[in-house]
Amino acid sequence: SREKLDSYYCVLFNDEHHSYDHVIYSLQRALGCELGEAQLHTTAIDKEGRRAVKAGHYASCQEAKEEIKRHSENVSQRPLHVEVLHADVMAHQKFALRLGSWLNKLMGYSSDFRQIFCQICLKEEAGSEKPCFISRLMLWDAKLHKGARKVLHELIFSSFFMEMEYKKLFAVEFVKYYKTLQKEYISDDHDRVLSVTALSVQMFTVPTLARHLIEEQNVITTITETLLEVLPEYLDKNDKFNFQGYSQDKLNRVYAVIFDLRYVLVSKPAVWTDRLRERFLEGFVSFLRILTCMQGMEEIKRQIGQHIEVDPDWEAAIAIQMQLKNILLMFQEWCACDEELLLRAYRECHKAVLRCGTSGRLREKTAFHLCGHTLESRPYRVSADPVSIHLPLSRTLAGLHVRLSKTGAISRLHEFISPEEFQVELLVEYPLRCLVLVAQVAAEMWRRNGLSLISQVFYYQDVKCREEMYDKDIIMLQIGAAFMDPNQFLLLILQRYELADAFRKVKLSKDPDLIKQYNMLIEEMLQILIYVTGERYVPGVSNVTKEEVVMREIIHLLCIEPMAHSAITKSLPENENNETGLENVIDKVATFKKPGVSGHGVYELKDECLKEFNMFFYHYTKTQHSKAEHTQKKRRKQENRDEALPPPPPPEFSPAFSNVVRILNCDVMMHILRTILQRAVELETHLWTEAMIQMVLHLLSLGLLEEKQQLQKSPEEEVTFDFYHKATRMGSSALNAVNVLMLLEKLKRVPQLEAQKDTVNWILQMFDTVKRLREKSSVTTVMSTSGSEATKGDEAQSTQDKEKAERKRKAEAARLHRQKIMAQMSALQRNFIETHKLLYENTLEAQGKDDAVMEEESMSSAIDCSKIALGPKRGPSVAEKEVLTCILCQEEQEVKLESAAMVLSACVQKSTALTQNRSRILELSG
Repeated sequence: SREKLDSYYCVLFNDEHHSYDHVIYSLQRALGCELGEAQLHTTAIDKEGRRAVKAGHYASCQEAKEEIKRHSENVSQRPLHVEVLHADVMAHQKFALRLGSWLNKLMGYSSDFRQIFCQICLKEEAGSEKPCFISRLMLWDAKLHKGARKVLHELIFSSFFMEMEYKKLFAVEFVKYYKTLQKEYISDDHDRVLSVTALSVQMFTVPTLARHLIEEQNVITTITETLLEVLPEYLDKNDKFNFQGYSQDKLNRVYAVIFDLRYVLVSKPAVWTDRLRERFLEGFVSFLRILTCMQGMEEIKRQIGQHIEVDPDWEAAIAIQMQLKNILLMFQEWCACDEELLLRAYRECHKAVLRCGTSGRLREKTAFHLCGHTLESRPYRVSADPVSIHLPLSRTLAGLHVRLSKTGAISRLHEFISPEEFQVELLVEYPLRCLVLVAQVAAEMWRRNGLSLISQVFYYQDVKCREEMYDKDIIMLQIGAAFMDPNQFLLLILQRYELADAFRKVKLSKDPDLIKQYNMLIEEMLQILIYVTGERYVPGVSNVTKEEVVMREIIHLLCIEPMAHSAITKSLPENENNETGLENVIDKVATFKKPGVSGHGVYELKDECLKEFNMFFYHYTKTQHSKAEHTQKKRRKQENRDEALPPPPPPEFSPAFSNVVRILNCDVMMHILRTILQRAVELETHLWTEAMIQMVLHLLSLGLLEEKQQLQKSPEEEVTFDFYHKATRMGSSALNAVNVLMLLEKLKRVPQLEAQKDTVNWILQMFDTVKRLREKSSVTTVMSTSGSEATKGDEAQSTQDKEKAERKRKAEAARLHRQKIMAQMSALQRNFIETHKLLYENTLEAQGKDDAVMEEESMSSAIDCSKIALGPKRGPSVAEKEVLTCILCQEEQEVKLESAAMVLSACVQKSTALTQNRSRILELSG
């Protein structure tokens, strides 16, 4: 029969699960071939994707197939992919591949043939539900071997991608079957470059084509829905992602879908149509569903008693955050292009955040009282309840809010969300919990939770993630500060940081570990308050540009130490085009110092940029903060200046954030500042540290700078910010009550805070400056008719102030110079004493005896003799003391014959005129 005469092939296919050595070993064992032959087979399989390793009857080929599978299973978890194919099938497949290569060459010569080919491939059969030819080929892509895939992709490139019209039609077909193609790619084991899905970059990055696909094919929604469909296995019972026990290979393939979303959004449209607006918003809402699954995912709870046994997986969640970072930024930028779209997107995002925040509403509200103010909130403790570091929804809302402020569209926000619906306390709640978690990790309260949490906190603040994590949480707190009553905002902060008792008259534990924990939490809380009130270099939070933001980042990096170009680049966040913006601004703030014989060139900060240094810059790590502070204090010391490092005047908040400054002068803030300063002054409690005092002084500086700027800009009656009055007001009606100003005066006398003395003096000077500005403003208001005289008086006062400051500077410089000279003299004196030790001891001994004898004689003579001025019994006369001042060290000393010798400088030189014995040689020992 024909079946007996038919020949078959045993065909071995390539996969990504077996190594070269595994395949060679399996072929040698199964086929009994030599090493060289097995290597030839393996090389061909890797290059073309398949190879016929045995030809013959069906039975022999089937036997070879089973042997190859059996041996390959011994060295790997899964067997090699082997098929037995009829010789005719192999011939047809070989012919199809040759035909594909020939068509590929032909289309390079003839554009007419190319167009005919495209038309036929796109033609659908009338009345049939079958896809067109090119769609069928794409859907077969995952089933083809490597060689066939290469031919197919080359065919698409040389035909459809050479004609813009057909490229658009091909893209439509591609998007139509996008979900199926991506699912097959994720199930496949071949690399991305060998998949038809890799062609997406050729279509989605063309601006006109991307816009067409958004409008006509709703590609953003298609991509986001694909993401949700390929990740259902990672959803828990609460519909939140949980990547415990995830497959790294599968997630890497899922990233391809995320990349496609990035390609579509890479170029913003210049013109918006109603259809484009609707389709984009539909896609954005679909994307919010992904963020909803991530909001609060992988919650953790503090371990108490026993250390966690196994560190949970954290890399997958952080990796997805990194992949989505640029997409989140691009979505926000697209929304900001159109005011109507921005407001609608903000409303949708706001709804999504509120939906996710319903879980904690079951608890009854409790009241918290302090300084005559009350906060009612639902009880929650980060140290006891579940908390998550993943909050992409809240952070997206913060990004959109900043863009509302920047574009001015925030004035219309009430049209889309009423003040009652806004619920700012709920918006602030989750980012605040996250920041408290970071503070508690720093206070070593989560040590039993292992390295997993420490790694998450590291990435949360690292340059790779901070732009869409940490920075956005600070912005969300600024939004809360702008909308909430300042006292209630601070009460919420105190409650979430679990520091309510630390600032009430409650007797705290004396356990040193608990005190250390309290101190760390207070420091972290003060630091966040500094960031909320002082960090304004965000477009929208204040009127700054992206270039100014990058310049500030570079300035603070170079304040630590001079850096190489690569080091600066690594420390700056990248945008969607992997650019940092460094090249555009580096020459404005730094000069390049060329390398020497060894080493590399570095950038050094220009002197005029040093005034922009902020010791509590929010992107500094603790190590960078300490290093920058040390470097700047050392520089100021070398310049014979004081070591005060006050904050630079911050840019003015934009109108949407202008209420944030009210935090600085509210009652609760004054209570916090007074309490910490009083603890330091009284020295009766351990609930304060030098770092804490530094932060309190920084907050005082921010308050005074804010009031100074407002007084210089507007007349006093228009300035409602009254930091000076609040700081100089008594804390209570008690007899021993003090104000901040009095505490600062006392602080200068605390020996442990000697290093902060210059900063305290600077703040006291600022208090005087603000006081004068208020007095000057009052005088100007009352005596408006004599404006010129007042101006002259102010000018005279200003001149006096300048003279006083100049005198003080010179006196300080003289003091430092004297200290330096005295130190040198002391060193020389010690050296001299060491050299002439014996002589010095004899002199001191003799001097001591003489002093004792003289003292005895003077005392006895004073007792024996009466005070008679004239006559034979006249008493001893008292010699007048002669006191001289040393011109070098300014020390005063009585001149006596028997006292210490006076040192005179002299020059010893051999003289040819004033000598009797010219043959004598002088040995110069001086």
